Amino acid sequence: MAANAPSPFTALKHRNFRLLWTGQLISFSGSYMQTAAILWHVALLVGPEHRPIALGLVGLVRLMPIVFFSIAGGTIADASDRRRVMFFTQTTMCVTACVLALLTHLGLDHVWPIYALAAIGAAAGAFDGPARQSLMPTLVPRDHLPNAISLYAIMVQIASVAGPAIGGIVIATLGVKWVYAVNAVSFICVIASLLMMRDVPPRAAGETGDISVRAVREGLGFVFSSPIIRSTMLLDFFATFFSSATALLPIFAQDVLHVGARGYGWLYAAPSVGAVLTSVIMVHGIERIERRGVVLIRAVCVYGLATILFGLSQSFWLTFMCLAMTGAADTVSMVLRNVIRQLGTPDHLRGRMTGINMVFFQGGPMLGELEAGSVAQWLGARASVVTGGLGCLVATAWIVARTPALREYRRSFIDATEGARLRSVVR
Repeated sequence: MAANAPSPFTALKHRNFRLLWTGQLISFSGSYMQTAAILWHVALLVGPEHRPIALGLVGLVRLMPIVFFSIAGGTIADASDRRRVMFFTQTTMCVTACVLALLTHLGLDHVWPIYALAAIGAAAGAFDGPARQSLMPTLVPRDHLPNAISLYAIMVQIASVAGPAIGGIVIATLGVKWVYAVNAVSFICVIASLLMMRDVPPRAAGETGDISVRAVREGLGFVFSSPIIRSTMLLDFFATFFSSATALLPIFAQDVLHVGARGYGWLYAAPSVGAVLTSVIMVHGIERIERRGVVLIRAVCVYGLATILFGLSQSFWLTFMCLAMTGAADTVSMVLRNVIRQLGTPDHLRGRMTGINMVFFQGGPMLGELEAGSVAQWLGARASVVTGGLGCLVATAWIVARTPALREYRRSFIDATEGARLRSVVR
């Protein structure tokens, strides 16, 4: 049995997937560097009295384009050549990073250009995400797709560790402008990987949708008519809305823990350290989890509890461990949420489901940054984090009470109304 077990790197044997995986590893690392750098940059440009709300606004300006464009992005991904969509979006994000680097080099002393360029980059990402995640299943055979998704998830987690950690070092040694410049170069790697792909199978005529209001309604109707899929998205949104404290990390690094830019980089990367370790375990252990709904709920509760302890901590290493625990718990939750959605989403709705999920998946933490900043402005950073963790627990209890089917979800469970449409595995 063991000798016949498939390699954990099976999907990387396929050239097109390997190109995308490598390009995205570099690009995501750069993007995580830039996200951390923007928060640090904003914190440097505003006075201490306005810092919490200024940091919270970073999440808001990145959220609004996602709310407005991600569903349209999913519709376009279901109707268009996904590589062409990615060429456009990757180029747009590259240009925004270049402009950020140039403005910073020239002596940027206002935050509004940072907000504007962050919003443009988020708008491009709202179209890029559905196209990228819908392209991936065409790059590997169907039976290698689960392995491809697992490897892709690990790649994202590695980038989310390496990016902020390297970003903190670059900020401390070379300055913020070089983080923006490095991120601009990282997008070129994805563009090159798309150009180097060969023999990508064309989509059949019946697999493409149209760009219309009807197509958008079809995607929305599918998601919100499924209690299981809807509840996983709501759980994701509310948990990260209340427990998202990333925007406040510069305050903790500078004013609470006094660890400087390098310590900030490690704190920013801490959730991903826990996520990387847990994702490796989940790749091999997901099939052994029978009561997936219960495990999902418990993981979100651990996420909220770890956030509370983070807010109470005054030790760098305890804070690091708490943040790593939030990353570990969120990874368990993420994998299980994805499995539930994967089993319930048909092929022709892949892009639209992903686009709708982006509103919840990214909207929760981004809007949570504004919530955390607003509460910190009123009560202080530590109180903001603690009350956010409590809010996560309350929201989880409410969603679980409203969706009994989520508690009953098991490994062998297939919803009767969706079982006939099981065709693909999607993020």
